[in-house]
Amino acid sequence: MISKVEALRYHSEGRKGKVEVVSSKPCVTQADLSLAYTPGVAEPCREIHQSPDKIWEYTSRGNLVAVISNGTAVLGLGDIGADAGKPVMEGKGVLFKRFADIDVFDIELNSHDPDEIIKAVQLMEPTFGGINLEDIKAPECFQIEETLKKTMKIPVFHDDQHGTAIISGAALLNALEIVGKDISKVKLVFNGAGASGIACANYYLSLGVERRNLILCDTKGVVYAGRKENMNSYKAKLAAETKARTLAEAMEGADVFVGLSGPNIVTKAMVKSMAKDPIIFAMANPDPEITYEEATSVRSDLIMATGRSDYPNQVNNVLGFPFIFRGALDVRATAINEEMKHAATRALADLAKEPVPYSVIKTYRLQSLKFGRDYIIPKPFDPRVLLWVAPAAAKAAMNSGVAQQKIDLDKYREELEGRLGVARKFMRVMINKAKEQPKRIVYPEGDLPAVLKACEIILDEGMAHPILIGDEKVINSRIEEMRVPLHGGVEIINPVTSPKLSKYIDTFYELRKRKGTTRRDAEELMRHRHYFGPMMVYLGEADGMVAGLTKHYPETLRPALQIIKLREGVSKVSGLYAMVFKDGVYFIADATVNIDPTAEDLAEIAMLAAKEVRRFSIEPRVALLSFSNFGSVKHPLSEKVQQALAILRHKAVDFVVDGEMQADTAVVPEIVDEFYPFCRIKGGTNVLIFPDLISGNVAYKLLQRLGRAEAIGPILMGMQKPVHVLQIGSMNETDVVNMTAIAVVDAQVK
Repeated sequence: MISKVEALRYHSEGRKGKVEVVSSKPCVTQADLSLAYTPGVAEPCREIHQSPDKIWEYTSRGNLVAVISNGTAVLGLGDIGADAGKPVMEGKGVLFKRFADIDVFDIELNSHDPDEIIKAVQLMEPTFGGINLEDIKAPECFQIEETLKKTMKIPVFHDDQHGTAIISGAALLNALEIVGKDISKVKLVFNGAGASGIACANYYLSLGVERRNLILCDTKGVVYAGRKENMNSYKAKLAAETKARTLAEAMEGADVFVGLSGPNIVTKAMVKSMAKDPIIFAMANPDPEITYEEATSVRSDLIMATGRSDYPNQVNNVLGFPFIFRGALDVRATAINEEMKHAATRALADLAKEPVPYSVIKTYRLQSLKFGRDYIIPKPFDPRVLLWVAPAAAKAAMNSGVAQQKIDLDKYREELEGRLGVARKFMRVMINKAKEQPKRIVYPEGDLPAVLKACEIILDEGMAHPILIGDEKVINSRIEEMRVPLHGGVEIINPVTSPKLSKYIDTFYELRKRKGTTRRDAEELMRHRHYFGPMMVYLGEADGMVAGLTKHYPETLRPALQIIKLREGVSKVSGLYAMVFKDGVYFIADATVNIDPTAEDLAEIAMLAAKEVRRFSIEPRVALLSFSNFGSVKHPLSEKVQQALAILRHKAVDFVVDGEMQADTAVVPEIVDEFYPFCRIKGGTNVLIFPDLISGNVAYKLLQRLGRAEAIGPILMGMQKPVHVLQIGSMNETDVVNMTAIAVVDAQVK
């Protein structure tokens, strides 16, 4: 449990609160200032004045949502006011940004008057692309949303109502599928007649629940036809024709219980009284209507969901609102309608049936995760939710006529990948190249979950033909356990039982007999996967290899070097990292292999790096780094870098290169423009060649950890055939997929 001290420290330390405004354009020079404000800003103003629709082109409106609340129904705290509700609204903005890259202004309105709130929101329409209403109590929230939806031309969405309905609706569909019950025949009981309860009840009716099978309860008991006490028009529409008057009576024989009320409302006796295979959604936060432990202690056949992350099946609104708004904004929808909500529900329900990425399983510290009673909706930190829900919402908006612009959904999914991380967008170039001519890639660690999950993605993309090395029984068992659809798509080879083992032993012995290797050594080593894999590549029975997840870098690289050898004309292998930042990518070499390279080595590394960078469809601008700028310090270390440049000049390389220079000189064009106008690199470099392994390795790790760069690599350069060695412990399937794409493109060229 999170303590009060931890929570308050989180919100108060450093910059107060949780949000800040960050400029998306540079403003460091006088020219920048003139463009950002006067006089340059006048030009987009004139354009928008002449053509109002250009506001979407010249401003941030298309990616800006308002989170609006008056603080009258904040989480489980009730009416605590606009001021006290602000931390929640800031948090909502953080979730929009984190999960869907949507910018947010949180706006707290100090009013209980629905008409005042309506008017205030209407006046702000030119600022925003969408409105997210939050924590406004019922029944006022219904009036506010209904009026705004009728009068505004941008999406208006009250998440307390529709968010829970959409997410729990997906859970309901999947739970009913698991227990084999027809949605039109099940009996449902709702406890809680506020915004969420009424919205969920109405939404479930739209999913197929029969009106006669639904009973709504509030603090006074069953909302029945003819009841006068504590009623409003929204409750009246859901009043049931029933003799039941208490929650306990209503739950007898019920198939589904949906709680959106408060803690400890449901007893064990009530759970016992429900029908066979009951479904319980106890979604009161932070404490459910009945705890998971209590409910499961009396019913082993139930499916249960709560709002908590420490129990199975968390119904978390973050699975919905960021992605629905993402899709709505990207087609410039005028509303979030029923079709879009249903599309989101179906997408979430379908996604839960897909095999779960190993990275998600690892995030939640689980051994496995697959569709079933304890997994009926995706996890909030599953990155695929964006790629499923946003396109579903966008497609529904286009089909239902509320979209103001059409988009290509296939291209849109690729664009969304970039919002998950710039590295995904960057790697899409290589993945698309790999798909043009897939190659056979061998994985010595073929039984690892990260490799198996990666193979699922690789097969789905159609970018390679995977060959898994390992024990067939172990690999097949894990495939079944993880429910990854690999059967028929991958080849499995056990070195110990392979009919080609004898041939491989003979070949290895011939290669290494004058390098101190005996016949017995060859027989022993070739039974090891990290020797068997490179031999497959050497003999042309695989086109490339990706390995290294379980062994230190030298231990994986050594067998490859012994078998495959260096490319002709190359004296040493080297490693290249692509460091991907939000606003660009830098390539770093060598950060993995050569401890103290000579000037000749540095020149060779630069040429190999330039060639590799071009495979990413990027023109290299290479800087040779040192602690000095263009001879400013006389020292053997800086002179080594100068010699490397001289070698490259002599070879008349076909890429821009200069040095020696300090790192900031290389990456800050203004330094070059002011102090070193003779430098051949203009506009900043994108390839950084470090003078030794210490500086290169330290730099890439600092950039990754402190600079928050996404590291892709290491890309092994200089081998005769594609071999790429991952860092030990990198159990993220994305790393395996990325290196596979690079290996395939490498094999295509070779």
